[in-house]
Amino acid sequence: MTLEILTADSLAPLRHGFFTRRGGASSGIFTGLNCGLGSSDQQEIVSINRARVAEAMQVPPDHLLTVYQTHSATALTADAAISAPIAERPRADALVTATPGLALAVLTADCQPVLFADMQAGVVGAAHAGWRGALDGVLEATLDAMEELGATRANTAAVIGPAISQVAYEVDAGFTDAFLAADPANARFFEQGAPGKMQFDLPGYGLARLRAAGIGQAEWTGHCTYAEEDRFYSYRRATHRGEADYGRQIAAIRL
Repeated sequence: MTLEILTADSLAPLRHGFFTRRGGASSGIFTGLNCGLGSSDQQEIVSINRARVAEAMQVPPDHLLTVYQTHSATALTADAAISAPIAERPRADALVTATPGLALAVLTADCQPVLFADMQAGVVGAAHAGWRGALDGVLEATLDAMEELGATRANTAAVIGPAISQVAYEVDAGFTDAFLAADPANARFFEQGAPGKMQFDLPGYGLARLRAAGIGQAEWTGHCTYAEEDRFYSYRRATHRGEADYGRQIAAIRL
């Protein structure tokens, strides 16, 4: 099966994509293109999947760069290949570069994968933005790091890829309180759910943070990882089913 790659006009003509789970070598609960080195999937199979992504991005496998994601607000600058085992990779949740031939990538399974580009300056970025990273400022940190390489926010486009949608994202009062404590205006990203629960709009929150940061263009692809099981992995769906683990899809961009 060929790979399925979602792209955005606002990032064209740069080579980029939000890869779905279709076209991979993994089986069982990981069936498809599981690119998560931190999963319990067979590592040689994950490496095959990542090599397929690298080929699609037209880079060698060690030029498909990922970090050890920790739900932080840390953004790093990359200028060379990363081939270390995942546990030895830098701990961060965003990468930026002005170096051609490097494909920056993030892994997600409900969190937001966000790809950035200032094509005029020749700077790109990729961020993993779950609720914690987004609340703590990983999107703004990515823009800051891009600016250090010569990008400007007004010329930068960002696209949020497949992520969990509001209808599928039920949260408790403590979760809601953390956002309201940060900014009472965040109430607009919550809707009443089941008794004692709220529904959180993660992509809506990400878009609002990007726009408030002064970005030139921001959009969400509109795909829900929880709802579209045949296309996407979902941590929350796997948890609801009591599955032992879950796959991770990948999103990548390169100059």
